[in-house]
Amino acid sequence: MLSYGGDPLVAPRRPILRVIRGVDGTPQDFVLPGASHGYAHWLGLIPADAREIRLSAGPGFVLERVGARSEASVLVQCLLRRPWRFVSSLYERARGSERRYRDTLRGACAVTPMQHYRSWAASRSRPIQVAPTALRIRCLILARPGEDAALAATLDALGMQIHTGRTVVVAWKDARPEAPDVRAEHRIWDDRAAPADLTAEADALCLLRAGDIPTPDALALLATALAGADLAYGDELGPDGLPLLKPDWSPDLALATGYVGRVTLFSRALLTRLPPEPVGPMDEAILAIETAAIVAGARGAHVPRVLASTAGHSLDAAGRARVLDARLDALSVWPKASVRKGAVQLDWPLPRPAPRASIVIPSRDRLDLIERVCRGVLHETAYADLELIIVDNGSTDPAVLAYYEALRRDPRVRIHVDPQPFNFAAMVNAGVADATGAVVVLLNNDVAVLEPGWLDAMVRQASRPEVGAVGAKLLYANGTLQHAGVVVGLGGRAGHILRRRPGDTPGYLGRLHVAHEVSAVTAACLAVAREKYLAVGGFDAEAFPVDFNDVDFCLRLSAAGWKTVWTPAATLAHLESVSRGPSVGAKRARFEQEAARFSERWRDVIRHDPFYHPALSLTTFGEDLE
Repeated sequence: MLSYGGDPLVAPRRPILRVIRGVDGTPQDFVLPGASHGYAHWLGLIPADAREIRLSAGPGFVLERVGARSEASVLVQCLLRRPWRFVSSLYERARGSERRYRDTLRGACAVTPMQHYRSWAASRSRPIQVAPTALRIRCLILARPGEDAALAATLDALGMQIHTGRTVVVAWKDARPEAPDVRAEHRIWDDRAAPADLTAEADALCLLRAGDIPTPDALALLATALAGADLAYGDELGPDGLPLLKPDWSPDLALATGYVGRVTLFSRALLTRLPPEPVGPMDEAILAIETAAIVAGARGAHVPRVLASTAGHSLDAAGRARVLDARLDALSVWPKASVRKGAVQLDWPLPRPAPRASIVIPSRDRLDLIERVCRGVLHETAYADLELIIVDNGSTDPAVLAYYEALRRDPRVRIHVDPQPFNFAAMVNAGVADATGAVVVLLNNDVAVLEPGWLDAMVRQASRPEVGAVGAKLLYANGTLQHAGVVVGLGGRAGHILRRRPGDTPGYLGRLHVAHEVSAVTAACLAVAREKYLAVGGFDAEAFPVDFNDVDFCLRLSAAGWKTVWTPAATLAHLESVSRGPSVGAKRARFEQEAARFSERWRDVIRHDPFYHPALSLTTFGEDLE
């Protein structure tokens, strides 16, 4: 058991515990939770053959407590808290699966469901020492008649801020009260004001609604974070008392969901370079400024700590889509905004003429799989200009070979025979080398097309200049989630978020209903512009011949300046690894070797996936607290 303090402003957020095992000194790493609230706890099973324990952490880390619990006591706790996991843990222990045994116990005894946030936070929240800054902040509170009590609560909270360089202004909709609160300047909201007008002489603007309650250190922490960015935001408690634990800067998600929310600081430098368009009615002001900032390429900084309780949002999904679409149109930029399935969707343009899409499918034998996926691509996909490249790894099944002969009669199909020892990454690279399309789509042979518009949705995203890899929503045969994006660090290396949840799961912050940035996506269905694929050297067939090659590829795209996007607009079925079988024996040993290479290459990202909050668990494949 470890307990430690940390600074939420310092990245990477998560410490790493390394155990040196056995006579050969094999290292095993454990990624610990980040101290986003100032303090954190970790419980983990140390293997019996441990020779040495090392701890790596960033500045501000203070190890305060090291303890030990017997294995029996943890098993008893597991039995009392989650009996079904107790049975599962005994099963994993009996069959010798150390990792699953350890993670089952941790999931039962060291992970907290989100609905118990308040008790979780009570044991972890500590004041953070913040160096004072000279930043002058203008707090602009948006209020309506009848909100006097809510306004008083917000003014009380601002009066307790440790950051002293602030002025407070209340902008009223329609009419000022007869006896305004003397702790603030009062005025009528001006629909014609431009973003820069709202800052007056201050260095930064903080937009609030009456009823928002910032914590005493909120402005101080945001002022520190703003030093290297155009806007800074923190986490918040919503009107339901549950936390909104946000990712680091994610512009696509911000446009679609407005997750940035309040309390947020916008720098004067940012607001003065935005177009001098009026921010419009009060209810639209925050959205207007956020939209213009994102279109202008603003840099956002995230403080992963709850900095306010907020009074809710003034616009529903339909209202947000209407305002967002009008704002984007006024700025003469794509995408277009609309509402589908209750969420704001951003529709990106398809280039004219539409680029050719080259679909690369590595395969070997398994007529049932290759026949189904080819039928889906060639006859159930609406996209017109496509070619299909099958990279065959030495099929010997006569039925498959006969099927290939029939496929060759379709001018859209080419079959690249590669009978070398199985190397998935090399097969993908060979297929891309044969491709003639501007966009290449990697597709596993155990994927099934479910809807005709999947390829159109992926090409639209892949054609964006700032986007590298694009991933799809993949479902198991029973309709549950198989892939909704990869979190680097999940499970210790990288894993699929929310696996086996219902297929219509909205996800935390509603992000599974919209396209958004992730650190990586699976190569089971991955689109990328061919020139970007080649620019980073394709898949690393030497270091990652079978596993982790797709995650490594996405991270190299990111390092080159292109972001990875996951979109639910492309939904397919995936019978994961059905054609390869489980990893046991030599396959497992090879997997561990590739996993070790991945950990060494991408340790900093493992310690801090920017799109996954440091307080969220890396043990469970959901979105629980650690």
